[in-house]
Amino acid sequence: MIALIGGSGFIGTRLATRLKEDGKKVVILDVEKSSAFPDNWKWCDVRDKDSLRKALQGCDVIINLAAEHKDNVTPLSLYDEVNVDGARNVGLVADELGIKKIIFTSSVAVYGLPKNETDETGVFNHFNDYGRTKLLAEKEYEKWFAKGDNKSLLVVRPTVVFGEGNRGNVYNLLAQIASGKFLMIGDGNNRKSMIYVENVVALLMILLDKTGYIVVNAVDKPDYTMNELVKEVNLVMGKGEDAGRKIRIPYWLGYLGGIGFDLLAAIMQKELPISSVRVKKFCATTQFKSNTIASLNFTPPVPLREGLERTLKTEFLNHRS
Repeated sequence: MIALIGGSGFIGTRLATRLKEDGKKVVILDVEKSSAFPDNWKWCDVRDKDSLRKALQGCDVIINLAAEHKDNVTPLSLYDEVNVDGARNVGLVADELGIKKIIFTSSVAVYGLPKNETDETGVFNHFNDYGRTKLLAEKEYEKWFAKGDNKSLLVVRPTVVFGEGNRGNVYNLLAQIASGKFLMIGDGNNRKSMIYVENVVALLMILLDKTGYIVVNAVDKPDYTMNELVKEVNLVMGKGEDAGRKIRIPYWLGYLGGIGFDLLAAIMQKELPISSVRVKKFCATTQFKSNTIASLNFTPPVPLREGLERTLKTEFLNHRS
């Protein structure tokens, strides 16, 4: 039995679909009920060891997708409670129940915003609580792995994940470009690594058959510059490739505007789509690569451009009246 902790979400639902298609027995453990697979769902909170203990009975493998990840989580203590304490609890209960394999989805956020393309040996230099607590979660799982024989720990560090049905930062960006209301902040020459959701799922499926200790960055290639990404989106949407790129906002002005939105969000006690952190991440070059992929004999099943095209057609073109 495979336990998907945090399996009711975007990646978890895709992964559960693939596992069930392969005839695998799956249980989805989440605080939110799985809309796709309600019969396979059990309520579980990684902060609550008793709920983990009950839900993980009879499981052989744990895939932990659960995370507190938004840019403006309140209270901030949730990052540590869910990401770090949750990892520790999963390891403790796994030992109690004799579960020997854990696959953990970490994040390239552990590297922060590196200036150069970074592989699995990159320097840890997180710049926010999400990256900090994801790294601490990895350390908790490393302690679990070191405590016993015949254990397997597979750590996946995805870059930003996109695909049909996701409503994260990439969706918001694509929606702005597709609508023609997009304004470029900065010169647009910064490169961004991304990965299509089906490729993340395929990598996780491969890791089910691996043993030992493996760390792998999950990233699709090639890396688009922001200018190239806008061009690709416009071409798929049937617009001129330069649409939406004629007006540019200098980085300093965009960042100052982000700070203004931070103050407004604090006053209103409401999450806003623009923040200084999001402007900073948008304008940064965040390029990643993997040296581990070759040893796994893994080839992403969906080329990046095809994944982008699938997402745009599903989310925007097919919904036009």
